Amino acid sequence: MLRLIWNCNRCIMLLFLLLAGNNILLRPVFTKQPGSVVFPVHPTETSREVVFSCEAQGHPPPFYRYQWKLNDSFIVPRSGSRYALTGGNLRISHLNKEEDVGVYQCLATNSFGTIVSREASLHIAYLENFKTQSRSPVRVREGQGVVLLCGPPPHSGELTFTWIFNEYPFFVMQDTRRFVSQKTGNLYIAMVEPSDVGNYTCVVTNTVTKSSIQGPPTPLVLRVDGVMGEYEPKIEIQLPDVIPVAKSSTVKLECFALGNPVPTISWRRVDGVAVGRKVDVNKASGVLEIPYFQQEDAGLYECVAENSKGRNSVKGKLSFYAPPHLIEEPQDAQKPIDDTLVWECKASAKPKSSYRWLKNGEPLDTMEDRVQVNNGVLTISSLKLADIGMYQCVAENKHGRVFTNTELQVIAVAPDFSQNMLKPQTLARQGGDVLIECRPKMSPHGMISWRKGKEALRESHRYVSVLDNGSLRIANVTKMDVGLYTCVARNQFGVASSAGSLLVKETTIITSPAGHLDVTVGESIVLPCQVSHDPTLDLKFTWFFNEQLIHFGNHGGYFEKVGGRSAGDIMIRNIQLRHAGKYTCAVQTKVDSVSIATDVVVRGAPDPPVDFQVTEMTDSTASLSWGSGPDNHSPVLTHNIQARTTFSLGWQGVITVPELLGGKQLTATVIDLSPWVEYEFRVLATNAIGTGEPSKPSKKARTKDMPPKVTPSRVNGGGGGRSELVITWEPVPEELQSGPGFGYVVAFRPQGAQGWMQAAVTSPDTSRYIFKNESIAPFSPFHVKVGVYNNKGEGPFGPVATIYSAEEEPSRAPGRVRARSVSASEVEATWKALPWSNNRRRILGYELRYWGERERQETASVIRTMGNRTSVVIRGLEGSRTYFISLRAYNSAGVGPHCATVNVTTKKPPPSQAPVKIIWNTSNSKVILKWDQVRALENESEVTGYKVMYTQDRHSRPNVVETNTTSLELALPVNEDYVIQIKPFSEGGEGSSSRQITIPRILHNAFMVRNRKLLPYYYHVITTFSRAVMQKC
Repeated sequence: MLRLIWNCNRCIMLLFLLLAGNNILLRPVFTKQPGSVVFPVHPTETSREVVFSCEAQGHPPPFYRYQWKLNDSFIVPRSGSRYALTGGNLRISHLNKEEDVGVYQCLATNSFGTIVSREASLHIAYLENFKTQSRSPVRVREGQGVVLLCGPPPHSGELTFTWIFNEYPFFVMQDTRRFVSQKTGNLYIAMVEPSDVGNYTCVVTNTVTKSSIQGPPTPLVLRVDGVMGEYEPKIEIQLPDVIPVAKSSTVKLECFALGNPVPTISWRRVDGVAVGRKVDVNKASGVLEIPYFQQEDAGLYECVAENSKGRNSVKGKLSFYAPPHLIEEPQDAQKPIDDTLVWECKASAKPKSSYRWLKNGEPLDTMEDRVQVNNGVLTISSLKLADIGMYQCVAENKHGRVFTNTELQVIAVAPDFSQNMLKPQTLARQGGDVLIECRPKMSPHGMISWRKGKEALRESHRYVSVLDNGSLRIANVTKMDVGLYTCVARNQFGVASSAGSLLVKETTIITSPAGHLDVTVGESIVLPCQVSHDPTLDLKFTWFFNEQLIHFGNHGGYFEKVGGRSAGDIMIRNIQLRHAGKYTCAVQTKVDSVSIATDVVVRGAPDPPVDFQVTEMTDSTASLSWGSGPDNHSPVLTHNIQARTTFSLGWQGVITVPELLGGKQLTATVIDLSPWVEYEFRVLATNAIGTGEPSKPSKKARTKDMPPKVTPSRVNGGGGGRSELVITWEPVPEELQSGPGFGYVVAFRPQGAQGWMQAAVTSPDTSRYIFKNESIAPFSPFHVKVGVYNNKGEGPFGPVATIYSAEEEPSRAPGRVRARSVSASEVEATWKALPWSNNRRRILGYELRYWGERERQETASVIRTMGNRTSVVIRGLEGSRTYFISLRAYNSAGVGPHCATVNVTTKKPPPSQAPVKIIWNTSNSKVILKWDQVRALENESEVTGYKVMYTQDRHSRPNVVETNTTSLELALPVNEDYVIQIKPFSEGGEGSSSRQITIPRILHNAFMVRNRKLLPYYYHVITTFSRAVMQKC
C-alpha cells in the first residue's frame, strides 16, 4: 500500500516537473558503474578496505539513499558500521570473508525513477597454512609409477604448484616421465628410477595474494623386494565429461599416465576435425592449450597414452559458452495516455538468454492483463500515468547478465497549436490538389474538424477530405476555394484551433512546343522555353541534359542562358557530337512545376572505323577489312586508306582496288607496295559533314620478298691510286631492296673488250668498289655496270657508264710564275698553264702556297684553284711585308712538283687618319663639302685621293664619288635626308672613314628670301652653324 502511494506521488511530481517550464529534465544515467573486485588478504594485514564506485547524472540530480544491494538485499549503512557512503560510492572497511563476499549493485533515483547498475562481485583471495606438519613415506618398486599428493590448504583465488626435490632451490623438472598438475597440485612420476629417491615438498602459490606456502615433505623410498615389470599405461589425470569454456578465454587440458616403459601422450579431436594452428600441444608434459577459445573450438577431445605394452585413452567435451551481449536495446519512449508501448530487448548468449524486466529497480508486475512479457518483448497496453518510470531489461544466463536503461513518459495534455500553427498562407494552383496540414500536440489524440470561414466543412463537400492525421485535402482546386480555413482539435482535456488562408494561383504553362532539332557539329542553336504564368509568382528555370542537371559556366562554356525573367531559353554554342540527347526545361513556382523536353540530334563527321585488320599480304599487295563506326547521323560516302613505314614521312595515301571505296565498301586491296617492307595501314571515313578521325592503325605486316628490281643510281668513279679502278654508286635504299641478303654485282671491262669481269659486294650500304691490277694503264677508259641481288635471286643491271682508271699525278711544274703587290693587303700571282690533259693524266687545278718572311714554309697558307685559271689574288696580307709564293698542279692522283719560289713585298699601308673638320652648306639642290688634307705617317703611303660615299639611309648601298681634292660639290635631289662619309685612299688601299654626317632634306622654298640683300647674311649664318656642327663631329 505504501509503495502504491509513493508511486502515485511520484507520478504527480513528474507531471508537475514536465509542465514546470524552462528547466531541461533528464532521466538518471550511470556515468560510472561498479566493477568486480578480487581482494587479496595477507595474514599480517590489519587494514582491509574496498571501495565500489557508482556515479549517475540526471536532472533533478539522482540521490543515493538506500541505493546499494548485496545479494539482492539492501545495505543499510549505520553509524559505526563497516559500510559508508561517499556520494554514490560504497566503502567497506574491515572486510569479512564470510559476510562481505557476494554480488553488489548500485541504485540511482530521481523524479523520473530508479535504475539498477550492473552486477559487481567481491571475492577475497587468501591462502592458509597446511594443517599437517609431516607425511608418511611412499614406498615403490623401481619401474613402478607413483602419485605424490599435494593436498593444498584452505584458500580462495587461483593457485599454481611446484615441487622441491630434497631442498630449495632444487625443483622437480617436468618431462615425459614427471608431471606437476596445475589442477590438483599432485606430482606424477610415470616410472620410478633409483635417482628419484628423496624428499618431495609441494609449494603452493596464490596468484592474487602472491604468497607461497610449503607443505610437509613426502619421502619417496625404493622397495627392495624386486623391480616392477612392464605394464600398459594407466591414465591418472582424468578429464571431466563436459568442460565449459568462456568465449575468448584460454583453456588448458591436462593428461598424464603411469606406465612401464614411459607412455607417450597425444591429443586428437574425436569428430575428425583437425586441431587448429593456434592450439599448442606440449608433448613433454601432455598439456593441450587452446587460446582465444571460439565456437569452432568446441567439441570432443581425446587424450591417448601409449607404450609397447598397450594403449589407453580418456575423453572430455569442451563446450562453448558466452555471457549475454546486447544486440538490440529499447529506446526512450514518449507515449500518449491510453496508447500501447512495445519494447524489444535482444541479446546474444550461449546458452540462450532469458529475459526479465525491472521498473524503478524492482521486478515489473506482470499480473495485470495489459502488461505482457514474451521472450524479451515488453508490451503495455492502455498506458496510464502510473506507468511512468525507468525500465530495465535484464538478459541473463548462468554465465552472466546485462542491464538496459530506458525511460517511459506517458503524456496527457489538452490540444496545443503553439509549436505547430497552421501556415498563415497556403498556395495552390488552379485545377490542382492542395494539402493543409493540421498537427496539434495533444494526448490522447482526440478529434479534429475543419471549417471555412464560419461554415463547417464536411467530407461530403466537393473534393474535400480529412485525412487520418487530421490534415485537410482539397482536390481540383478552383477560385471558389479561396478563403480562411480553421482546424479545430479537441480531447477530454480541452479544445484548441488554428487558422490559415488558402490562395489559388494560375497554372504555369510552357508555351514553347516540344520539339526535335537536327543540327551539324560546330553550329550554335537556341532551345526555347517560353512560359505563361501567374504574374504574382516568381519563376525558376532548371535545365537537364539526359536527366543530369546542367551547371551553367561549366561544360567548357558551351551552354549559356539567353532567356529573360519569363523565358528560360538557352544557347548551345559550337555544338559537338557529345551534346546530342534529350534536353529538359523544368519550370518551378511555389505552387506547381512543369517541364518540356527537346531531342537534339547532332550530325558530324563519322567516328573512326573499327576492327581494322590486314587479312593477307603478297610481295606488292595487302588485303584489308574493317567495320563501320557510328556515322553520326550522316551516311558514310567514301573510305580512304593510308599507309606508313619506317622509311616514310608520316601517313601517305595509297592506290587501292577498287580505286574508289564507297561508304558501304568494307574491304580493299592496296597495290604497288614495295616487297619486304613492314607496313601499317589505317582507314578514314568521310560523309557529307567531313572526314572523321582515322581508325586505329593495323598491326604491322610485312610484304613478301622477291628478287630486286631497283639498281643503284649515279654510277661513277675514277681517281684512286696507281693501277686502280675505282667504281662508285649511290646505295639502294632499304625499302627498295625487296628482301633479305641484299647485295651488289659490279661488272666492268676495258673499253673495246668483249667479256665482263664481275665482283659481288655483300653489304647493302657499300657505295664503292676498287679493282686493283698492275696491268691497268693510267687514265684508261672502262665500261662499268652495277646490278643487284638478294636471297630470292638476281635482279637487273643498271645502265653502262664509262669510267677512267686512276691517273698519274702531274709531272711538271707551272712556268712563268710572277707576283706583284696590288695594295698593302693584296698580291696578285700569275703563271703559265700546263696542258690540261694527255693520255696518262689531267690537270684539275693549281695549288698555291704562301708564307711570310718570318714564317716557316711548313706553316704556309694554301689556295686551290679549279680548272684552267692562270692567276689568283691573295688577300688579307700585312702592309710593307715580304711574302714567298710556291705553285704546283694537282689532279685526282695527287700533286705535281713545285715551281721555283718567288717573293713579293706588299705596299705601305694606307693612311690611318680619317678626314676631319668637314663643313657643308647647301645651295638650291647642291651640297658643298670641304675637309682638311689627310697627312700620311712615315710608314704609310701618300694620299692620292678621297672617296665620298653618300646614301639616303644607313642600310642601303652607298654611292661613291672620287676626288683628288679636299672639296666636292654634290648635286642631290630635294626633299631627302642623306648620310655622308669620306675616306682617303692611296696605293696601299683605302684609309679610315670619317664619322657619318647627316644632312637634312633641302627645302627649296625655305631658302627663297624676298630681300636678296639678306642672302649674304643667311649664307654666313648657315655656314657658321655647319662649321660648329662639323667641329663637334
